[in-house]
Amino acid sequence: MFWHGRCRIAFSIAGFHIPVFPPPRFSVAFFILSSEVRCVEDEFFMREALRIARNAEGRTAPNPMVGAVIVKDGRIVAEGWHRKAGTAHAEIHALKMAGELARGATLYVTLEPCAHYGRTGPCAKAVAESGIQRVVAAMRDPNPLVAGKGMKILEAAGIEVKVGVLADEAQKLNEVFLKWVVTKYPFVVLKTAMSLDGKIATRSGASQWITGEAARHCVHKLRDIYAGILVGIGTVLADDPSLTTRLPSGSGKNPVRIILDSKARTPLTAKVLTDGAAETIIAAAQNAPKTRIERLKAAGAVVLVCGKEKVDLAALMKMLGEREISSVFVEGGGRVNFSFLRAGLVDKIHAFLAPKLIGGRDALTPVEGEGFADLADAVELEHIKTEILGSDLHLSAYVKTCRKEGADVHRNY
Repeated sequence: MFWHGRCRIAFSIAGFHIPVFPPPRFSVAFFILSSEVRCVEDEFFMREALRIARNAEGRTAPNPMVGAVIVKDGRIVAEGWHRKAGTAHAEIHALKMAGELARGATLYVTLEPCAHYGRTGPCAKAVAESGIQRVVAAMRDPNPLVAGKGMKILEAAGIEVKVGVLADEAQKLNEVFLKWVVTKYPFVVLKTAMSLDGKIATRSGASQWITGEAARHCVHKLRDIYAGILVGIGTVLADDPSLTTRLPSGSGKNPVRIILDSKARTPLTAKVLTDGAAETIIAAAQNAPKTRIERLKAAGAVVLVCGKEKVDLAALMKMLGEREISSVFVEGGGRVNFSFLRAGLVDKIHAFLAPKLIGGRDALTPVEGEGFADLADAVELEHIKTEILGSDLHLSAYVKTCRKEGADVHRNY
C-alpha cells in the first residue's frame, strides 16, 4: 500500500510499513519501484496460499489442492483451502471468513477459480459478486471445463486479474491433478528400498527391514498422499501385506489397493480381502479362470480385466483414471517395476538407500525383467532431491524421458 505525504511514501507487506523516500516529484524510477514492491507483495501472499493448500494434501483427489488468501490494506483478513472433493472450494471458505472485508480487497489463489457447475457452484461467480477488487492467481486451470473461463468471468465483472505468480510452485503442488485432468491417466510414483549394493532382499528372500524406521515412516506418509497403492501378486503371496497407511498419529488415509494378478490367484484369506481397511482392485487377464474371478468379486474385490494373457498396464492405468484414481503408488518388486518403466508409465521415483551390503548373485534388485539392451533406452531422472532419514538416503526424482504420448504434459518445471 502506498500513500503520499510532503516527503514520504510508504508501502506495507503483512502489516509492516516500510518508508520509501522518493525525489520531490514522482519519477519513472519510483513507479518502477512501486511495481517491484507489488510483485514482492504478491509473491509473499501467494506463498501463504500455497502453504495452506497443503493442509489437505492427499484428501482432495481427484480435485486439486487449492489455497486462497484475502488481503486488505496489506493484511490477511481471511484464508481458506479446499478440504475434500464435493465440498466448498478454497475461495468460498475465504469469502465466508472475510464477510464484508472482502469488498475492495485482493484475493490470492493458487489456481484459477472454477467457472462451471459440478458438485459445487462456480467460484468465479461468487468472487465476482463479493466485491473483491483484484485477483492474483498462480496459474490457469487446464481443466477443459475451466481453462480461462474463470478469469473471463472476473474480468467481465471489472476485477483486475493477474496470473502467473509462483506458477512453478503451483504446478508442483498439483502435479497429480495436472496430469490426470489433462490425460485422464493417473500420476504414477514408483517406490523402492534397497541396500548400498542394490539389493531389495537377501538371496533367501528376506527383506524386513532393509531400511530404518525413519525411512519406513516416510513411506507411510507417501501412502497417505496418493490415491492408490499397487503391488504384484508375488508380494501378496509372499508377504500377505495389508497395504495400509500406518502413521503414529493414526490419522493416515488408506489408499485403494491394486493387485496385479493375471491369473486371479489372490487367496480369499489375504488381508487385502478380509481386513476391510480399504477398497481392493484385482487386475486380471482375460484368460484368468472365471470361477476365481467370481470368487474374488464375492469376497468384495473389484476385478478389472485388461489384457489377454497378462495385465496390460497402460489399459489398467486408463481404467483407474476413469475411476478417478488420480495417482498410483507402485510398491512392487523388480519385475513389476521394470514393466512400468518399460511401458513409460512412471512419472516420479522415490528410492531409499540403506548403508548395508547384502551381496548374492541371486538376491533380488529393484529393477529386474529383461532390462534395456541399449544405454540409450535407459530411464533417466531429473530434478533430483536427496535427504538423510536416520542412517538412510532418500532420493526423489522425476522421469526425464517421455516414453508415452501425453505422459509428461503436466511437468513444466
